[in-house]
Amino acid sequence: MTSPVQQGRDALRAWSANQPENFFAADPYLQAALAAVWGQDRYQEYREELAHLGGAAAALEADVRLNHRNHNLPRLDPWDGLGQPTQPIEHHPSYHRIGTVLYGSGQLRALGEPGHWLYALSLFYLGAHLGEAGHNCPIACTAGVIKALQAVGTPAQQERWLPRLLNTEFGYAYTGAQFLTEVQGGSDVGANGLVARVADDGSYRLFGEKWFCSNAGADLILITARLEGSEPGTRGLGLFLAPRLLDDGQPNHYRIRRLKDKLGTRTMASGEIDFDGTVAEAMGTLDHGFLTAMTQVIHTSRLYNAFACLGYAQRALHLAQGYARHRQAFGQPIIRYPLVQQSLAKMAALVASQRALALHLAALQDEQERGELSPERKAALRVLVNLNKSRNAEHCRAIITEGLSVLGGNGAIESFSPMPRLLRDVVVCENWEGTHNTLYAQTLRDFSARSLHEPTLAHLRELGAGLAPDANRERLTQRLDTLSSNLQDCLNGDAARASLEIKGICRGLADVAAGLCLAREGETWPLFPGAENHPSPALLLSHFLGLGSRAEIDDLSRLEALA
Repeated sequence: MTSPVQQGRDALRAWSANQPENFFAADPYLQAALAAVWGQDRYQEYREELAHLGGAAAALEADVRLNHRNHNLPRLDPWDGLGQPTQPIEHHPSYHRIGTVLYGSGQLRALGEPGHWLYALSLFYLGAHLGEAGHNCPIACTAGVIKALQAVGTPAQQERWLPRLLNTEFGYAYTGAQFLTEVQGGSDVGANGLVARVADDGSYRLFGEKWFCSNAGADLILITARLEGSEPGTRGLGLFLAPRLLDDGQPNHYRIRRLKDKLGTRTMASGEIDFDGTVAEAMGTLDHGFLTAMTQVIHTSRLYNAFACLGYAQRALHLAQGYARHRQAFGQPIIRYPLVQQSLAKMAALVASQRALALHLAALQDEQERGELSPERKAALRVLVNLNKSRNAEHCRAIITEGLSVLGGNGAIESFSPMPRLLRDVVVCENWEGTHNTLYAQTLRDFSARSLHEPTLAHLRELGAGLAPDANRERLTQRLDTLSSNLQDCLNGDAARASLEIKGICRGLADVAAGLCLAREGETWPLFPGAENHPSPALLLSHFLGLGSRAEIDDLSRLEALA
């Protein structure tokens, strides 16, 4: 007879072997949502590429683990054999194998034409199932450079830089970065002091330092700097473009001081950089530099950030569900225990709601780029991207920590599963591209100074207007009415108190938006082949709306179905 020890090990081996071999094939909700948005013809056009990356990304897990070992993390070698400054960042060969697959998917090439955000971000989401993997932040940064060039770059700049940024051959393709943060500034970008001086040839030279530079070895850098003699604050900041190498192949007069030893995203090199006459070009009108950085770079990064967190969370759900099916305790698989079912149901409901909102925002971004959005819906998109970036990260962190509890002590072991890596990466993403407090404060300014709450609330009501009447729609409508009333009181009240009250309002608005988007997915879900084999969006939404209340545990059969 097989010993209990061997039985336990066999169960874990079966769990490991039965993880998804294709992240796209394992996500019927993504498939159904994309088919509904695109229509069958366009969906079939893109389906092959999505399925290809879904399988290729799943096959990369061994390389991602190898690249993540301490002795394989990025290293800085500032000098060559002749004692000359070179600043190369050395990566393990596994890093290059991962990059070949992710860049080869064509997700950045897709951004070359307007209206392909949903496709590009869906590919990115599949790659993010691996965690950061050393490349997902650089891909997001590169997308920001592409969008800035398309928006404000001169024809000469676009012709020179875009072909390499859009290329799919890793090692030949350029990667981008945005260096915005300075040690004294952080979110207070107006305190930045990096100086830009005009050179005799009309270009600029940069002097100073940047404190947090992700993808420090990038080929092409967007960087904020203050034109010498310009006014203080964000109005005095220009946006500049600096290549890593000059036309003669020499380094462009900046030095990576050191690489950051980060909590997560460790296989992606972030550094501190000193600039000593770095050659740069203006990106757009200099007195609009901060505006360009926010609308093209930060906005792009916040969209990508949400899809990154969502990819981590969906992977955690796969890991936890599979583990619960195979792990035995007290004579039965742990998935039969109501407490485990409750954890898995919570994870599934949160993933579904966050994916629904993220896909909706990507589709809106496509409409905006095609010139199809009204000014009111553009304003709603701006607000919802910020709300989603914050709330999505909170929910995705909760999903991963819930998954850790399903794995128990095994969940804390680096070599056992990707779960610890996913947790660290999501915590880092949670604080990048605007912390929660920064986003709450920005939203309050948008509401109080620009009245952007009005188009945002109107858009949410529009989302709910076409839904069939049911209990979920009624609950969402009631929540939205309450939030609208609370928001009006907040805006009419004391400023200090409003800065505290806006936190709960932002969270509530993001949750209602996610719920409405998930309800809309439920309208087309029955048309998806095989829908009857999976929990419906309506069931997931009902559970999402009941999280944290008695309703979460009132229906034990629902817990079992969702688990």
